[in-house]
Order: sequence, then structure tokens, then C-alpha cells
Amino acid sequence: MSLIKKLAGETALYGLSSIVGRLLNMLLVPFYTRVLATTNEYGAVIDLYATSAFLMVLFSYRMESAFFRFGTPAEDREKTYSTGMLSLFGTTAIIAAILLIFAQPIADGLEYPQHPEYVRWFALILAFDCLAELPFARLRLEQRPKRFVFIKLTNIAVNIGMNLFWLVFCPWAAKNGLDWVHVVWSPGLGVGYIFLSNLIASLVTLLLLSPQLKAVRWNFDKALWGKMVAYAAPLIIVSFAGIVDEMFSRSMLKYLLPGTPQENLADVGIFGANYKLAALITLFTQAYRYAAEPFFFRHAGDKDALRTQAEVTKWFTIVGATGMLGILLFLDVVKYFIGTKYHSGLHVVPILLMANLLLGVYYNFSIWYRLKDRTGLGAWISVAGAVITIVLNLLLIPRFGYTGAAWVTLTCYAFMSWATWFTGEKHYPVPYRLGRMALYVAAALGLFAVSKLVETMLPGHSVVLWTVRVILFGNYLALIYFLEKKQLKRLA
Repeated sequence: MSLIKKLAGETALYGLSSIVGRLLNMLLVPFYTRVLATTNEYGAVIDLYATSAFLMVLFSYRMESAFFRFGTPAEDREKTYSTGMLSLFGTTAIIAAILLIFAQPIADGLEYPQHPEYVRWFALILAFDCLAELPFARLRLEQRPKRFVFIKLTNIAVNIGMNLFWLVFCPWAAKNGLDWVHVVWSPGLGVGYIFLSNLIASLVTLLLLSPQLKAVRWNFDKALWGKMVAYAAPLIIVSFAGIVDEMFSRSMLKYLLPGTPQENLADVGIFGANYKLAALITLFTQAYRYAAEPFFFRHAGDKDALRTQAEVTKWFTIVGATGMLGILLFLDVVKYFIGTKYHSGLHVVPILLMANLLLGVYYNFSIWYRLKDRTGLGAWISVAGAVITIVLNLLLIPRFGYTGAAWVTLTCYAFMSWATWFTGEKHYPVPYRLGRMALYVAAALGLFAVSKLVETMLPGHSVVLWTVRVILFGNYLALIYFLEKKQLKRLA
């Protein structure tokens, strides 16, 4: 219990940057869905960030995971860190140069022929973010969450500040006769200012990490680099497959839907906005992952390591299912997180919430193959998930639109959760409380079904409906307390 409490404390610290930071960043979603004139403009934002997610894996090739694996012992940390960073310096320069040189044909292929500058800006964003990955990993491994939090929050603050400056202040200043604003702002650039804001924030982040960058020594160990690449190579496949699972539908909607490119981008915008709404549940998951990965590596040799992992996964499921139920019961309020013109896609939110909860469970199950150096098996599972995603999206999107894409996401994450648990049972048998975990998820879905039934029986009775929803949520919390009161008291 002391280890679980320690992990909870580290999760809370990282959550200050992840949950609070991502929440601030998520506030850009209601901002964009109201400031941008059309849904297809927001669709362009969703589309380009989905594409950049694939490129980020290529840039970083999971060096941070290799650093955790080989740099955890203090005596190996400096050599591992320098070897990884020198490798990233070289490859980042090459990939960024290719993107910058071939920006126009790449923009043509992405159906943005009038905006090759988007490709150039993203090349720099990805380069800066890639070079920041290993310094951030070092801060996590050295348990320096305060500096980690400060830099992450600064990144968010700069990004939001520049968005407000270019998308709100500058148009207002131009309308009120402040001619100087045209020196730094052009009304024709539109959504491009979203990408420029990100570029400036990424540059500031890299500058704040300069002490960690200066710690790099010109000590490149070829033998160690070979081990790091061999360890990370299957994880690259895992990451690519994960991006396919998460982003493929958003990237391919504009090609698979039957409408015009602009009509399809409008649907991409609606689906992307509601995906962000469902992704509210992943705020906790992201904070948890920042703390959990180094935590499990540090305590892998403990005699109670398997039991600790089982308990941690159970509590992760409890928190995730509680968040899912809260969003579902109070979706009538949560939906205003995005603009009203995006509410036509709200029916996919319950599907995507369940998918994101399963994704978090998969992260817990998948830690075994990293601890046991069986990343190759993890890669095969991820590839299988990616194949399911690609095939089902090709079949369902043309027929059911983005609703089909939502069901594909749920199917994929359900399969990956099961496959990772099943293989782990053979190679790293963690005594997961599967029955208890399933009970909490089923209870959350059951209470949501009850609320929908009451809603159909009492249409228009908003006060009664809200009272019922509050009671249902309170009963769920009571269920958790009744089943876990012994552990809650020990944690307290």
C-alpha cells in the first residue's frame, strides 16, 4: 500500500502538468470550435495533428523507453543519456531537412497545396519536441517532477497566450484601427496561427531544457546504442500501430467519406471535436503514465511487484470508470465544452469513452513485455490491432461515416487489452482483479443505461432528471467505498 500511495503521489505531481496542463490545452478546443468560422477549418487542425503524430514516432524512435531500460542504474545513466541524445541530434537533423526541402510536394499529397508553410512549421515543431523527449524522460527517471511540471505548464501557457494574441487580440486590434498589428498578423493566415503558436511554445520548451541539453557528453557508445535500438525497435512498431489505432480514422475520413474535400473535412472536425470530448478521461491516464512507467521499472525487483501492479491496475480502472460515468451522466453540461455546431456528433462520445478506458487498461497490461524485454511480442499485438483498425475503417467509414470509426476504435482497444492480458498470463502472470475491474465498468455502464431509461420516461423533467443523475453517481461512489473501504482507510 505504501508503494501505491507513492505512485499516487507522483501521479498527482505529474498530474499538475498533465491534467492541469492538458486541461488548459483542452480549453483550446471550445476556443477553436467557436473562433474558427467553419467545422472544416477545425478539421484541418485535427487532420494535420493526426499526421504529425505518425511523424513524431519516426523522429523519436522510442529512445525515451530505451533510456528507461538502460539508464535506470545510476552508474549507466550519463552514458545512456548521451548516447541517446547524440543519436537523436543526428536523425532529427536529417528528417527535418527532408521535410523542409520537400514541403511543397508533401503539402500537395496532404491536399493543402496552397500551404507548404504548414509542413515547414510542423517539421520544426516535431524537431523541437523530439529533442525535448529524452530530457523530459531524464527528469522523470531522476524524480524531479517540479521542474518537469514547470516546463510543461510554461509550454501550455505560451501556446495559449500566442493563440489568444493572434486569434483574438489581433483581429480586435485591426477592427479598432491599431494599424501596427498588421506587422505581426495577417487575416489570411487563419488556422496557420494555431501551428505558429505551437512552434513558439515548442521552442521555448527546448530553451528551458537547456541545462539537460548541456549535460550531453560527446561519449557515443556504439555497443550500447545497438542495444538501445534493438530494444526500442519493436516499440517503434508498437507506437506506429498505436498511432494507427488512434489517428488512422481521423487521417482517412477526408479520403474515405463520399463528400467533397471540404465537406469531408467538416466531418473530420465534428468527429475530432467529440473525440476530444471523450478524451477528457485520458487526462488522468496521461498523468498516470508519466509516473507509472519509471515506477514499475524501479520496483520490478520487489518481492510484491506483481501484487502491486495488480492493485494499481484495479485502482486505475476504478478512477477511469468513475470519470467515464461522470461524463456520461452529465453530458448535457459537458457537451458545451465544444461549440454547438459540433453537437451532431455527440452520439459517438459514449463509444469513445469506453474505448479510451480500455486503452488505459491496455497500458497497464502492456507493462509486462517492457519489463521482461519481450517488446517483440508487444509489437505483434500492436500490429494486429493496427490491421483491425485499417480493415474495419476501410469497411465501415464509407457506410457509417465517423460513427463507424468510433466503433472501430472500441473494437481495436478491446482486442489489444485482451491480447496483452492473455500473453502476459503466460509470461508474467500478474494476479489482476479482473472480476472486480469488470464489475466497476459494468456498474458504470448500467447506471448510465438507467439514466437514459429515466430520460425517456420523463422527457422535459429536467429537475427530476438531474436529481436522478446525482443519486446514481452517488450510489456508484458508495459502491466503491463499500468494496474498497479497507484499502481506502489504509491509503488515507
